[in-house]
Amino acid sequence: MGREHVLEPGQIHYKWSRANRPALEIEPGDVIVCDTQEVSDGQITPGCPAEALGRMDLDKVYPLAGPVFVKGARPGDALEVEILELRPKAWGWTGIIPGLGLLSEDFETPYIKHWDLTNGRTTILRPGITIPLEPFCGVMGVSPDEPGSLSVLPPGKWGGNMDIRHLNVGATLLLPVWVDGGLFSCGDAHAAQGDGEVCVTGIEAPMHIRLRIGVRRGYTIPTPQFITPGPLTSQYDRQGYYATTGIAPDLMQAAKEALRSMIAHLGKHHRMTREEAYVLSSVVVDLKISEIVDAPNWIVSAYLPQAIFT
Repeated sequence: MGREHVLEPGQIHYKWSRANRPALEIEPGDVIVCDTQEVSDGQITPGCPAEALGRMDLDKVYPLAGPVFVKGARPGDALEVEILELRPKAWGWTGIIPGLGLLSEDFETPYIKHWDLTNGRTTILRPGITIPLEPFCGVMGVSPDEPGSLSVLPPGKWGGNMDIRHLNVGATLLLPVWVDGGLFSCGDAHAAQGDGEVCVTGIEAPMHIRLRIGVRRGYTIPTPQFITPGPLTSQYDRQGYYATTGIAPDLMQAAKEALRSMIAHLGKHHRMTREEAYVLSSVVVDLKISEIVDAPNWIVSAYLPQAIFT
C-alpha cells in the first residue's frame, strides 16, 4: 500500500500550465487527500442572491487542488486515478449564469438554487422532488504540453473540465501523460449532475476527496479513458424515464430542441417555472445521442428519471 498525502486548502491553481510548481511529489500507488472548495472558490455562499453570479471574478473560478508530480511518469504513459472517496459537504448550489449554458439565448437573467446536502444521500428541489447524490469531480486532468496558461473551462486531450458524471467512487480514470510527472490536479466537485450539465452548473459543492494515483507505463492513449463499475444509473432505473427528443441536421441544435421540449414538459406536467425546469434538467436529465446515421437528420433524446418524483 502506498503512502497517503494531504493537499492543503491553499495548494491550488486556476489555470493549466506546464510551468505550475508541484504542490506534492508522490510515488506511483500513493493516495492523495484534499478538501476542495466549490467552483467559485467561495464567491458564491449559502443563501446568496442570484445577482452574486454576475459579480464573480472569473479569474478565481475553478480552483484546482494540485498539481501533483507522480515520480516516474513520462510522456507516453498514462496516470491511473482510482476514485476512493467523494464526500460532499453540507451545501451546494446550481445557477443559471447569463451567457453560459446550452440555452444561453433563452435564459438571460441569473437564477440560483441552493441545496441542503446535510444528509449525505439525497437533496430536495421542493417537496415531492428528491434527487439522489452521486458525487464526482467535474475536473480531473494533467498538465498540457502546450506553452503558456490555458483556461480550465474547456476540456482537452489532458482531461480537465470533462464533467463526466460516472466518475464516481469505484471508477478509474486513465489520463495520458504529456509532461514529466503528469502534474495531476482536480476540483469542480459536483454532488449530482445529468449528462450534459445543460445550464453549465451541476450541484456545485465543496467536497472531501481521496484518490489513488498509479502509472501505466507505455499505455499510450490520445485522450482520457475510464472504467466504471456496475450499473450506471441504478438509483433511477427502477421507475423508468420520460424522454423528449430533438431532431435536426446538427447535433447541437437537436440537443437544444430536446432540452426545450423537456423544459416545456416539466412546466406543463410538474408545474415548474422555466428556471426550475432548466436547473433540474442540468442536475438529473441525461442527454443521449439516439441516432447519428440517418442523414440528414440526427436525434438527441433527453431522459428524465421518474424516480425523483416521490
